[in-house]
Amino acid sequence: MTTPAEISRNRRLFVIGIAYFSFIVLGMPGAMLGVAWSPYMRETFHQSLDAVAFVLFASTSGYFVASFISGWLMARLPAASLLALSCILGAMGVLGYAIAPSFGLLVLAGLFGGTGAGILDGGMNVYFAAHHGPRLMNWLHASFGVGSTLAPLMMNAILNSDISWRVGPAIIGGLYLALVILFLSTRPYWSSLKTSHAEDEQPVQHATALETLRLPIVWLGIILFMAYAGIELSAGQWSFSLFHEERGVSESVARFWVSLYWGSFTIGRILFGAIINRINPHALVRGCLVGAAIGMTLVWWNASEAMSFVGLVIYGFMLAPIFALMITNTQERLGPTHAPNAIGFQVAAASIGAGGIPGLVGIIAQSSSLEIVPPFLLVLIVIMATAHFAINRPHPAVNREMGI
Repeated sequence: MTTPAEISRNRRLFVIGIAYFSFIVLGMPGAMLGVAWSPYMRETFHQSLDAVAFVLFASTSGYFVASFISGWLMARLPAASLLALSCILGAMGVLGYAIAPSFGLLVLAGLFGGTGAGILDGGMNVYFAAHHGPRLMNWLHASFGVGSTLAPLMMNAILNSDISWRVGPAIIGGLYLALVILFLSTRPYWSSLKTSHAEDEQPVQHATALETLRLPIVWLGIILFMAYAGIELSAGQWSFSLFHEERGVSESVARFWVSLYWGSFTIGRILFGAIINRINPHALVRGCLVGAAIGMTLVWWNASEAMSFVGLVIYGFMLAPIFALMITNTQERLGPTHAPNAIGFQVAAASIGAGGIPGLVGIIAQSSSLEIVPPFLLVLIVIMATAHFAINRPHPAVNREMGI
């Protein structure tokens, strides 16, 4: 006979499994766009290289608004229902990619997809930060890496088979619809954020958005997350074009190494997740930033094709655990009163970095060359390291002033 404790444990594992699957799907659209845009999608819609900035801007706008309020929503609404809604919007976005007859409608689809992704990303991060530790959080983001790895491989297989690129987003749309069913069918399994985990189970008093925004540490976190998303997504968006269009690497080889770049996130998050409880998280973030800088320097140096490819993989591997560590750090420093809002704001900032910075790189590259990508990313790594140092300065007086 199954005991109540076993039932509770099985439900918890099922929820974690659905969460990981949702992040696999969440990681697919952006990585797919990086491979499919140039030359396939832009030729379909007769657009220039930098026109992807319009799609990214629309997606980022929806993502920003949705993730900005995701903490507020998750603290007040049933988690499973809200996450199901996010997947409905995500499905509308990628299925819109698949059927859009014009570039304008493609941009509109990006808005819907970004809104859904923002709710899912922000909401799931808030949920995991409140209910699970850094190990499971890191593996949640490893799942994002799985999706980001599978999407280029899937597109590579589709394009090499002379099948329309539109099949790729149609498949992802089907996965989003499957998630809707999973979330709605498991609604009772998802815990609420309305109560604390203390023994007396007193309701948690959540701060207003303005109260959280008054904390200087939150603004430093916003800068940190914006820079992080920019350095992660810019490499994924433009590495294929840099290797193929600028440096003359064959399409299949360039796609393969972009897939390995996303794969390095998965491997890194799995490995770092296994050991993360035995390492000082702040030292780990600093070490990973140094490693990422070394990797991107190798891409910039371009001593050989092999060296550039290895540098890209090192770059991705070293970035792997940073996002999850920063989310967990926010929960630990700000607690249940401010953390839901702050995490939502930070994920919203990441959406600006993810959409705006790759778009900015495309605009700059259009007027110069794609060789601008590596030095541009190195500058962002320095900005990110500076913000991380400021947040974690070990001075009690400064920490009190900053709301830490």
